[in-house]
Amino acid sequence: MFKLLKTLNKKDYLFMALAVFFIAGQVGLELKMPEYMSAITKLVQTEGSEMGEILQNGGMMLLCALGSLISVIIAGWFVSHIGADFSFIVRKKIFDKVEQLSMNEIKKFSTASLITRTTNDITQARMAITMGANMLIRAPLSAIWAIVKIQGKSWEWSTATGVAVVILLATVITIMMIVIPRFKVIQKLTDKLNGVSRENLTGIRVVHAFNAEKYQEHKFDKSNTELADITRFVDRVLSVMSPMMYLVMNGITLVIYVLGAYLIGNSIMSDKLNLFSDMVVFSSYAMHVIFSFLMVAMIFMIIPRAQVSAERINEVLDEEITIKDGSFDEETAETGTVEFRNVSFKYPDAEEYLLKNISFKAERGETVAFIGSTGSGKSTLINLVPRFYDVTDGAIFVDGINVKDYKQKALHRKLGYVPQKAVIFNGTVASNISYGDSGKGKPSERHIQKAAQVAQAKHFVEKLEKQYNSPIAQSGTNISGGQKQRLAIARAIARDPEIYIFDDSFSALDYKTDAALRQALREYTKDATSLIVAQRIGTIMHADKILVLDKGVCVGMGTHKELMKNCEVYKEIALSQLTKEELNV
Repeated sequence: MFKLLKTLNKKDYLFMALAVFFIAGQVGLELKMPEYMSAITKLVQTEGSEMGEILQNGGMMLLCALGSLISVIIAGWFVSHIGADFSFIVRKKIFDKVEQLSMNEIKKFSTASLITRTTNDITQARMAITMGANMLIRAPLSAIWAIVKIQGKSWEWSTATGVAVVILLATVITIMMIVIPRFKVIQKLTDKLNGVSRENLTGIRVVHAFNAEKYQEHKFDKSNTELADITRFVDRVLSVMSPMMYLVMNGITLVIYVLGAYLIGNSIMSDKLNLFSDMVVFSSYAMHVIFSFLMVAMIFMIIPRAQVSAERINEVLDEEITIKDGSFDEETAETGTVEFRNVSFKYPDAEEYLLKNISFKAERGETVAFIGSTGSGKSTLINLVPRFYDVTDGAIFVDGINVKDYKQKALHRKLGYVPQKAVIFNGTVASNISYGDSGKGKPSERHIQKAAQVAQAKHFVEKLEKQYNSPIAQSGTNISGGQKQRLAIARAIARDPEIYIFDDSFSALDYKTDAALRQALREYTKDATSLIVAQRIGTIMHADKILVLDKGVCVGMGTHKELMKNCEVYKEIALSQLTKEELNV
């Protein structure tokens, strides 16, 4: 928790100091009031007392109460400002850190867990600051100050107060030992519930299509019941705190007055007034002591839960970034070249290599395609170029420079990437096509339209009510799969990159659209390099170079005609899709 507090800025530390000042002022004014009460008690019991003196002390009590109120409001404003700043800063840090993580690091945290950490966990930590800060400052000040005030008044009253504090602390410690271990479980179950909810929402069409509503309800109910049961248990245990607090506070008041009555009854007449006054004051200060220890107990209830949340936040912030930024961000002698030199790759938690000793070079203007059976490593290979993962052995060069030496932004500006699953963002058609930073400024309206035309998206876009300003829902749920894929391709084209990467990006297109798109791409990207992963032979037949992968090994490389003669794996794939006449065999 203290580690997260270091993220606050200088202004927040100033506000924190001012909050301490005003809270201390509030405590001082509250503890001054019993003194005026004692003076009024003596004046009322003393013959010949002036009404003006009583009113004067009463007025001072009112001023203390008003000053305490103003101090509370001002301190609350400062603490709230600190809490809001804390949430803003930490939330931004988590978001920025997640954007820097590689695919391998992101897999350590589920999407649902990252959402919980960015929302619920930060809220728990903020509550510890806004509520805990006030209590953490006020409680010790109030307790110490009140104990100093009552010191030496009566050992009987002091002993009774001490016993009350011990009973209260014993209750709190017992409750803490029961509930604190369950706080971490609650956060994990919240992750699980978010995950089930998110899965249901993203797959709602499949749920309906397969009549799986009852199954999803059962999954949700199970997670929801687990969370509700443990939360209910924790709340029930914590509910003991309030009645115990009132029992101790009212009990100590009763004990003080019973002891006071005994002491006053056994004292001489001249001491009775002083004892009665001391009893009234002691009772008030004893309440401050008890309430202060109760606040300390509440702090120990809030902080452990916040600590659990802080640890979960720090897990993300402390996650080591394995893909380090290089320093190269200059013009290169080569343009549009991609070279793999003896590249092998395996995931960090895997024993077997997924790719083994891959070597090839794509020159500027060439189209290099990758084909193979499912799980042969095609998509993994293509994802090594933008450094979504780093190679295990060997090296990859873009424009003659090792990709590890590039600043990642500089490397990505050279690439136009279309993922296997088209990703569409909430916005408009135009905002999706012009998405990102290519280093050349935002594309013009004319350029956006040209990119849509090449991607065969112009026809359906111009039929929309607002054309390029038509709204697109999150994940593109208001357009078809083929339309999403064409917009994703248009986004890559609009960047005018040196190197295009198409990761099985034509699978949702019909053959006619696929053929038209490939023809338009060949003409538009003739000076750029294209790396294409595909399942269809028809998509890659005209590539300058085709790599055939089988279980992570390159078993063939060459043109379509060469591979039909020399590579049995490629020939089998080709003949399973097209006839010999269509394959020009």
